[in-house]
Parts: sequence; C-alpha cells; structure tokens
Amino acid sequence: QVQLVESGGGLVHAGGSLRLSCAASGRAFGGFPLTWFRQAPGKEREFVAALIWPNGNPVYADAARGRFVISRDMDKMLVYLQMNNLNPEDTAVYYCASTQSRTSWIFKASTEYYYWGQGTQVTVSS
Repeated sequence: QVQLVESGGGLVHAGGSLRLSCAASGRAFGGFPLTWFRQAPGKEREFVAALIWPNGNPVYADAARGRFVISRDMDKMLVYLQMNNLNPEDTAVYYCASTQSRTSWIFKASTEYYYWGQGTQVTVSS
C-alpha cells in the first residue's frame, strides 16, 4: 500500500529555517506528483510546492516562491521541503500528498489528491 510519512516539523522563531521530509513507499512513483500542502486552524488546506517524480520541475505557490525549496533524494524515495525566512503566517500542519493516477501536470487543489501523510506541525513564533 502507498504510504507517505512526514517528519521534521517543530517550533522556530521568525526568520529561522526548517527542513521537512516526506518518505514515500508502496508503489513506483514515476509520473506521480509528490506535493506539499499546509493547513492552519480554521483555514482551507493550501498548496505549497510540488514536483512530478522523479525529474519534474518544481512548482511553487506564490507564498512559498523565493523562500521554500522542494527537492528529492531518488535513492531514498524522500521529498524535502526546505523552508527559509519563516514567519508566523507559515504556522500550519504540513502534509505530503500524491494522486491515485498519473498526471501530466501539478494539481493545486487538495481535492485532487488521494494519498496523504499524517502531517507534521510547524510553529513559527514572533
């Protein structure tokens, strides 16, 4: 079965950095997106960044572009989200997700995704 497991969240001061990891297993992920979402309390789940495994170009939300970097380790089946210059508005539970079917483009709507990790909490204090 497909499994996605996030790790790396924590508490950080504004201006700091964190690197999140998503461990993917259970199928060959070639042609599938590995996508980062986040959700703050009372808000909708929000697209952050994604790539099509294994060689697709990264795609970023406006709020992430220039501060966050998505990357991967092909041998270890890991997708990373390096988050720099964090601010309190970045506080959320961060999720890793993938679709059930292969796709030729990145979906930014959470409703398009079938597989989800458990999430990892990121808290940015001022």
